This record gives sequence, C-alpha cells and structure tokens, in this order.
Amino acid sequence: MIPFIEHWVSTFWLAFTVLWVAAAFTSKRTVQVQSGGSRLLQAGLVLIGVTLIFNLIPWSMSGLLTERLTPESTPVVLGGAVLTVAGMLFSVWARLTLGRNWSGTVTIKQDHELIQSGPYRIVRHPIYTGMLLAMLGTAFTYGIARCFVGVPIVGLAFWLKVQIEEQFMVQQFGALYVHYRQQVRALIPFVL
Repeated sequence: MIPFIEHWVSTFWLAFTVLWVAAAFTSKRTVQVQSGGSRLLQAGLVLIGVTLIFNLIPWSMSGLLTERLTPESTPVVLGGAVLTVAGMLFSVWARLTLGRNWSGTVTIKQDHELIQSGPYRIVRHPIYTGMLLAMLGTAFTYGIARCFVGVPIVGLAFWLKVQIEEQFMVQQFGALYVHYRQQVRALIPFVL
C-alpha cells in the first residue's frame, strides 16, 4: 500500500507542475518585474529544496539526510498524501482566484488587481502556503530527513519572495494594501 501511495503523490506532483506551467501562458502583460539577482537566489533555493524533497540528486546520498524520521506506516504515509493533495488544491484555488494577475516571478501586471477574495481572505500569499503544505505532506509521505530539510529551504525562498511582493503591492496599491496587510497574515492564518 505504501509504494502505491508514494507513486500517486509523485504522479500528483507531476500533473500539478504540468498544469501550473501551462497556466502561465494565460497571464496579463508584465509592467514591472523583480531584479534578476533576487529571482536567481529564490530559484536556487527552491531548486535545492525540491532536489532534497524529491531526491533529484544524481549521486547516491548517505548519512543523516537519508535517515527515516517518520514511521513507514500506512496512516503516516496516507496522512502525508492527504496534506499534499490539500496543499495542492489550496494553491490551485488561489491560482484560479488570482486569474491573469498571476506570475511565476514577482511582477506588476498591466491593469493589476488587488485580489482579496477566496483564499486571499485567509492568507495574503496562499499559493506559497498551499505549496509549503503540499511539500510538508510529501515529506511525511516519504519520511526521509532530506525531505524535511528541503521544506524549510523552499520556505526561505518563498519568504524572500514575499518580501519583494509586499514592496511591489504597497507601491502599486498604497494604503489599500497596507490595510489588507494589517487584516490578513502572510502565510499562516492568525500566526505569520
């Protein structure tokens, strides 16, 4: 049962990635974009984190990073799979709500709109929240230390990206965004 669940988690990630990339072609025209250096840093951190989570390293790893941290039991693996799917669905809901304002990098789009509905009433950056939840679920599904190291690395990349997005949003929407920021947390409802 466990290999079956792990296989489906990998399949969901593949489908999620393909759909996410395909949806990128529906965005509005970009007016302003973050610097190349910040994009490179964020992309590098995401690549390191994802490499650890999904064991994409072309050489054999050994040591502490390969130790199992969670029990290899059906309830734990299934619980991780449920978190993975829940996180993906939350991200998709956020992406659909954001519509053509979405971009894979920090940008201001032509006729950019401040979206405060749907998951944006829960957190200001629900796509990152959902992806981090999905990655944490995947870490529990696989149960290996390297996965649990990869999640906070991706979290750091998202946090850096959030800082730039916040600057862009304040620049674009001024007091309206400042008020929104005071009302809704960035990534974790009621916490952060």
